[in-house]
Amino acid sequence: MIVAEYLGHSDPAFTLRTYTHLMPSAIVRARRAMDAFFNDGAYALDVP
Repeated sequence: MIVAEYLGHSDPAFTLRTYTHLMPSAIVRARRAMDAFFNDGAYALDVP
């Protein structure tokens, strides 16, 4: 993971555990993007 490397973390999972809480809306956005992809038959994700 680029962000983990940039921050000097050897484990990308550590980066996710440490910083995920800073972006609570990211989970909702990801869920909506995947719903659109699978439910609407879209083949390109449009994530705002």
